Amino acid sequence: MTAQDTTEKRPLWLLMEEKILELGPQAMGGDNLEQSIRKMAADLDKTGYNVSLNGGNLLRLRWAVKEMLKVGKPFLTDFNDALSGLVLEDVVDPHRATSKLIAQVGETWPSMQASDRKGDILQIIEKKKLDLLVDKAKGLSGDEGIRLLIVEGIPSEVVTAVLEISDEKFGQVNAAVEAELAERERVKKLVESKEGESPEDMVKHLINENVADQLILELAGVEASVLETVNKAMEEELAEKKRLEEEEASRKAAEAAGPPLEEIPSDEMLDYIESIREIMEFSDQEKEIRAMCEQSSIPNCIVDVAVTEPDRLDELEEKAEG
Repeated sequence: MTAQDTTEKRPLWLLMEEKILELGPQAMGGDNLEQSIRKMAADLDKTGYNVSLNGGNLLRLRWAVKEMLKVGKPFLTDFNDALSGLVLEDVVDPHRATSKLIAQVGETWPSMQASDRKGDILQIIEKKKLDLLVDKAKGLSGDEGIRLLIVEGIPSEVVTAVLEISDEKFGQVNAAVEAELAERERVKKLVESKEGESPEDMVKHLINENVADQLILELAGVEASVLETVNKAMEEELAEKKRLEEEEASRKAAEAAGPPLEEIPSDEMLDYIESIREIMEFSDQEKEIRAMCEQSSIPNCIVDVAVTEPDRLDELEEKAEG
């Protein structure tokens, strides 16, 4: 990008410098000076500014030419060189970059430090930043380029145009970015709610709130070793909790299943068999038989016999009666 690539209606001072750059110092030597000034003024009239017939504007053009002759080269030679040397890190803050560029080039060109030029130069810097962001975005893989421009606040119509993507694609990536930003805000609030607590307690709280490790490290400001230690401790706690739950489940399952056949008293055995036969008269479907037996608290061992070997019920009954 050069200084010429700004808004559609460029400021007069910049248009003057562009005309001076076109002609160069050699065209303004000796007798050619006045003729060159008048030619530039006439050309500038075509841009929408009245220069040749406006005493103030014509005087500004003469001052610009005088300054160029004093330095020995056009202003835009130095300005565009300084501008082209900027990298993305230089223009993160356009206002700071503008002040720095004015100070740098203004050492040779005092007119650059005029207050009416700062706003115009800021626009040039902002355009430079956009160009650099677009160049970087185009070099990224996948959706990372789209993400970069969205996070930088570039308007959707600019993103879709420069990256040649559809509105639908932009919408998909934008939704994902918004969700990520919302998650970051949620985590920030969680961190704030635990301010003053130990790093270990902070990390444990965030893990329990399903915060990703990367965000914990970034937003909670804890060492990776703390996160690793807490994760390991919580894994051990979860493993112990799971073991206890499995033991309890086994105990409840055994309790629900009832005692084995050989431990059931004879009188209870007879009652269970009688109940099962009543149930089996009501239904011959195993699923229904098991459900009704469970409701009647009949031990599983007897139910298994009833649905798999119903003839054994007589054998069990005779044994219990004997």
